[in-house]
Amino acid sequence: MPQLIASVEGVEIRHVYLRKDRTTLGRKPHNDIVFNNPVVSGEHCVFELQGLADVYLEDLASTNGTYLNGKMIKSRQLLQNNDAIAIGSFRVHYLAASEESGYHETAEMTLDALAPSAASGDLHASFKVLSGSSAGLEVPVVKAVTTFGQPEVSVVAVSHRRYGYYVAHLTGAIAPTLNGKPVGADAVPLGHNDVLELAGTSMQFLLRG
Repeated sequence: MPQLIASVEGVEIRHVYLRKDRTTLGRKPHNDIVFNNPVVSGEHCVFELQGLADVYLEDLASTNGTYLNGKMIKSRQLLQNNDAIAIGSFRVHYLAASEESGYHETAEMTLDALAPSAASGDLHASFKVLSGSSAGLEVPVVKAVTTFGQPEVSVVAVSHRRYGYYVAHLTGAIAPTLNGKPVGADAVPLGHNDVLELAGTSMQFLLRG
């Protein structure tokens, strides 16, 4: 049975078997796959199952586009095994068929519903705002993937992985910096006391035991 494996910054967030004729993906909660993030349109794209195994991908006039194997799609596309779909920093891996006994479909969730890995031990992560009217405010990082910033200006994703915390530029025209160095779409590790500059706001990353 065809399936989709969705992830962001290396963290798997959804595993879906394509049993329906139409499986929609978007930001709004009525979609079958919900990515609650400003880079995703309310109704972003749709996967259409025809026959037993043919799956077509179609973009639904989304704002930021749907990319198939690195190229923005302009029309309905027949998917091939191991195709890679990208929507901002979200990745969806398409598998044409598999043995269902080897997998378990996850419950529907948004990024805001994810919990961090137990491998973090007793470390607690947070960002302390260093500038602006909110200086001194400390914001805990408690989810597997947390987004910070302003849509259409600059947004970063902070991901909690087995071996630590990582940050990547998710969307927006203004590139963030970490300790004065630009942060791109490839995630870079965060260390205690690192300073993240995000659209004019300085934030210090803190790890406490």
